Amino acid sequence: MANFVKRRMSWVNTRMGFFLLIIVLFWVKTYIAYQTEFTLGAKGSVQQFLLLINPLPAALLVFGIALYFRGRLAYWLMLIIDFLESTWIFANVVYYREFSDFLSFGIMKGSSDVQNNLGKSLAQITHLYDLFVYLDIIILIVLLVAHVIRIDPRPFKRRYALSITVLSFGLMFAEFGMANADRSGLLTRTFDNNYIVKYLGLNEYAAFNAYQTQKESATRASANASDMKSVLKYLKQNRVSPNVSYYGKEKGKNVFIIHLESFQQFLLDYKVDGKEVTPTLNKFYHNKNTLSFDNFYNQVAQGKTSDAEMMLENSLFGLPQGSAMTTYGTQNTFQAAPAILSQKAGYTTAAFHGDVPSFWNRDNTYKSWGYQYFFSSSYYKQKAGYSVGYGLKDKIFLKESAKYIEQLPQPFYAKLITLTNHYPYELDKKNIDFPATKTGDKTVDPYVQTAHYLDQAFAEFISYLKKAGLYKNSVILAYGDHYGISNNHRPAIAQLLGKKKVTNYDLAQFQKVPLMIHASGLKGGINHTYGGEIDVLPTLLDLLGVKNTDTIQFGQDLLAKNRNQTVAFRNGNFVSPTYTKIGSTVYDTKTGKVLKLTSAQKKKVAKLQNHVTTELSLSDRVIYGDLLRFYTPKGFKKVDKNDFTYKYKTATEKLAEASKKTKTSVLAKNNGKSTVSEYKTDAPELK
Repeated sequence: MANFVKRRMSWVNTRMGFFLLIIVLFWVKTYIAYQTEFTLGAKGSVQQFLLLINPLPAALLVFGIALYFRGRLAYWLMLIIDFLESTWIFANVVYYREFSDFLSFGIMKGSSDVQNNLGKSLAQITHLYDLFVYLDIIILIVLLVAHVIRIDPRPFKRRYALSITVLSFGLMFAEFGMANADRSGLLTRTFDNNYIVKYLGLNEYAAFNAYQTQKESATRASANASDMKSVLKYLKQNRVSPNVSYYGKEKGKNVFIIHLESFQQFLLDYKVDGKEVTPTLNKFYHNKNTLSFDNFYNQVAQGKTSDAEMMLENSLFGLPQGSAMTTYGTQNTFQAAPAILSQKAGYTTAAFHGDVPSFWNRDNTYKSWGYQYFFSSSYYKQKAGYSVGYGLKDKIFLKESAKYIEQLPQPFYAKLITLTNHYPYELDKKNIDFPATKTGDKTVDPYVQTAHYLDQAFAEFISYLKKAGLYKNSVILAYGDHYGISNNHRPAIAQLLGKKKVTNYDLAQFQKVPLMIHASGLKGGINHTYGGEIDVLPTLLDLLGVKNTDTIQFGQDLLAKNRNQTVAFRNGNFVSPTYTKIGSTVYDTKTGKVLKLTSAQKKKVAKLQNHVTTELSLSDRVIYGDLLRFYTPKGFKKVDKNDFTYKYKTATEKLAEASKKTKTSVLAKNNGKSTVSEYKTDAPELK
């Protein structure tokens, strides 16, 4: 039997035979991964053909390197290359499963804390069958060791190896020509990594991403003051006048930014087994003094939470790859909310976060944004059971933050980042008092339980603000930063929404997150304007009556009557009150039906697309080129990071001194008597 197998395998006992075998096996497994693990949306014969062949050109190129070497070394090089290529596929399969995107060098070169926390999530979603990508390597090694496949010691003619290299480049150019014919400007106008992989392949995507990363670094070095002209011209053309009914109505009030981690709009008023998932947030949403936006979308990309923070506090978009906070937060110049409010309105500024300060490079970025205080994990008691997933449990985090909040000189701007409602939605049994959904998806079903816990923590915090005398004198802005359930969970999403199946239009609508702005006496209600996280800063500044007509902000006041309601997504898609564009498909926003566009409609859609592309490109230009170093608005001073320290002892002493000196903090006004005892929580860990 063994001899029979060896005879049948004789063709592979040549260098070229083994090379072709390893190429075919790699080609097949890559295509299987395309079809089963990624949602690339290949439509039509051209796209399907390109998806089929796109693993081949790069495979011929990289595996062909081994043909330039002799004997056993050539075989081992092919296996090593196969292992590295397979690991790239494996990493992208696992990453894509939760984040609906491909790995970028921006993500991979992020801080170690980002990578460690990311690892916690990825470990939860790695499946045993993912190791299938290594199966061919194992088989080939076994066949070589068993001498079923024999190593061909004869030298391989260099001209044949060179021919394969030339062939690989020829196929790449032909592939790119077909791809560019099907989608013009593939590498110049697209913001969606799915398109690159669909048309060109995973290896080509990696090469293009590496080129983009290098180009971004070079952009800053070559940027100059004249590059701001196009940005200023665009912003001047798109400025909107504030709504006089709201402008300055909340002047001088404290601001609480409550970051509702991974919280989606559909959770509001949602019930499981007849029980409200978020009863407190529901009441807050419908409160007569709360401005609530029901067409508000997250606009994040790979940076997720860091993208949301970038938009919320700078009105600049996150980047198409990686995280702007991680890559540019330390070196760039910003005109962020903390610095604006501190310099123009005398605000004390502080951020609160129950994880390590270096996560998303916050300890450096927050200094660049002008945060005077940053209370991170080292400021809080750390005991067994206090943390879960990405940091302190929300009830403990919010309660323990009260001792710092009461010392902040008023008016203050305080951002509190909750964490418990973060994937993988872990919570110990003693904190679970709400039923999971029953979609059968293990990732999705506990989501409502951690959301309910967040709601309870929010209720306790609001109760404390009332007792401490802060509720009536504060603007409370609560928002969801990004989706909690990715688009890769379509069957579960369909069940949650009560549909048989979901379309791309449904998934776009599923990207809605809540934005709620509450203040005593504020004329509230449900506002139906279309907007996104990029619009929060100008909205807040107008409510506070802080002049911002000359700052670099790409968003528009959500309350302005003449605002542009086109919401740009980071991949170039968009939603407007009339049209929703996902890829090359255009939907009627009101009905969700696919439109066959008339010539007039095509012009309107093209105009909207041009607006989105221009907006994203100019925002990227500001960040990549660090253009704000060349432009300083009147009455604003560039932030000096050396003005701030987040070391525990120094910062707490500074805060205590400021509290006594200004006599405007809650603690000072209460004659030094702490209000922390007024904070009531049912957190079992604190009993």
